[in-house]
Amino acid sequence: MEEKAATADMLPGTGYLRLAQIIGRPATRGRPATPPIIPVSRSTWWAGVKSGRYPQPTHVLGPRITAWRVEDVRSLIEQHGIMRTLR
Repeated sequence: MEEKAATADMLPGTGYLRLAQIIGRPATRGRPATPPIIPVSRSTWWAGVKSGRYPQPTHVLGPRITAWRVEDVRSLIEQHGIMRTLR
């Protein structure tokens, strides 16, 4: 099976991304793999949020739903040039 590259062009113009969409997740029996946009671990991502390196999340979708604005993630990619290209 061929994996697709995660690129900034694949991101919608506006909206919200959940953590698994940003850092990716492996395939399971009932769910295909999600390729990472930013290839870091969950703990590295949260440490970066705490330190201010990565954008702050929002809870606009609900009090228990953590998401990031697409615009903030796109800005992070452009500022730091971080993008994962999968083979």
